Amino acid sequence: MESLALLIAATLNAGTVLALAGLGLLINERAGIVNLGAEGMMLVAAIAGFATAATTGSDVLAFAAGAGAAALLAAAFGLLVIWLNTNQYATGLALSLFGAGFSAFVGIGFAQAKLGERASWAIPGLSDLPFAGPALFRQHPMVYLAIVATVGVTWFLYRSRAGLVLRAVGESPESAHALGYPVRLIRLSAVVVGGALCGLAGAYLSVIYSPLWVEGMTAGKGWIALALTTFATWRPARVLLGAYLFGGVTMVQFHLQGQGVEVDSQLLSMLPYLATILVLVLISRNAGWIRANMPASLGKPFHPGA
Repeated sequence: MESLALLIAATLNAGTVLALAGLGLLINERAGIVNLGAEGMMLVAAIAGFATAATTGSDVLAFAAGAGAAALLAAAFGLLVIWLNTNQYATGLALSLFGAGFSAFVGIGFAQAKLGERASWAIPGLSDLPFAGPALFRQHPMVYLAIVATVGVTWFLYRSRAGLVLRAVGESPESAHALGYPVRLIRLSAVVVGGALCGLAGAYLSVIYSPLWVEGMTAGKGWIALALTTFATWRPARVLLGAYLFGGVTMVQFHLQGQGVEVDSQLLSMLPYLATILVLVLISRNAGWIRANMPASLGKPFHPGA
């Protein structure tokens, strides 16, 4: 039971990275924008957060730096694809490549750096409960923030006027423009907010989850988060569940190794990516179901003067 509790705790920890990034990308796509640059934004946020934490010793400033760095990159991406009408897919890939190279260059001086001793987080009273305590109530606040963010994004998209407008822009930007809504500004706002959430995910990865800086440390998590939005059919609650699913698959490999299972470590390391491919293959078999849930203008440029 103790081993299972630790596995659940590790799953929540690993899933938080994917949940935050997945929610950010979902907001992007609900506005009709596909951003393939999540991997690059997360890497830049990871080095920004780690460098800030190593320099100042403040995790709060580290998260702010990570979110700000990724939001800045997202704003540049938004200006290119929304105002200059560059191809969303090519621009996103360029952002991902830029983020990987830039973070590697900036992070050279922090490869050997170490953060101070991490604070232990536990909810008084609840953390002492048998099984549930170590499994659920000894997590970093960002783990709980991811759950709160999921509830908040769900409420925003389905219960608030601004969220309904955002979804309308994602479905038919021409109609929203005809009604007087600033489609470009709405899309840019969605892209920046989505980038900030990806930045929080990157900073959490290097400051709390690891905590260290290694070149390319996201190891495909940005791409998995991107796949999560399709897996979740653009629903926030399903993004959270999917994040924990993939986080659990990631942690199972370490759990099996700890139990002495005689399987090559390379095969175990492949599990999260094999799971991602399998899920995408299963989903893609029902193209009609995807079209029924996907924002109608996803990936399509909008020209106000057209």
